[in-house]
Amino acid sequence: MTKIRFYDPDFVPAGRLTYSVICARFSGKWVFVRHRNRTTWEIAGGHIEDNESPDEAALRELREETGAKVFDISCVATYSVDKDGSKGYGRLFFAEVSKLGDVPDVSEIAGRELSGHLPENLTYPDIQPELFRKTINFLRSTGRL
Repeated sequence: MTKIRFYDPDFVPAGRLTYSVICARFSGKWVFVRHRNRTTWEIAGGHIEDNESPDEAALRELREETGAKVFDISCVATYSVDKDGSKGYGRLFFAEVSKLGDVPDVSEIAGRELSGHLPENLTYPDIQPELFRKTINFLRSTGRL
């Protein structure tokens, strides 16, 4: 069973943060991406490199995976995922994108979809809906939805 917990955005766990995930919205639609080796959809994001902060990773992943050119980004929360006896931490962001370009050729992303809702065919169906719900709640609480 997978258990997801949310913490304050500035929470720093004893272990390191591993992922930055970005729920992005463009022109009132959510931006989802498809990895070139998968047929499923996902929220943009990826590993935080050794030489970067979670914020820097979020900016890099958003640009690389969605083609976002102009955007405002906010930290929603720090989160943990307990699955199969291991625990990992990530940081969740929301980006309001005002200009989209092409997904860069160097990206591992093969497709981008704009949708009014979370797709059914998700890469991580036990995690992504929870991150998406947390983002929706964040937007409601800040008057942006």
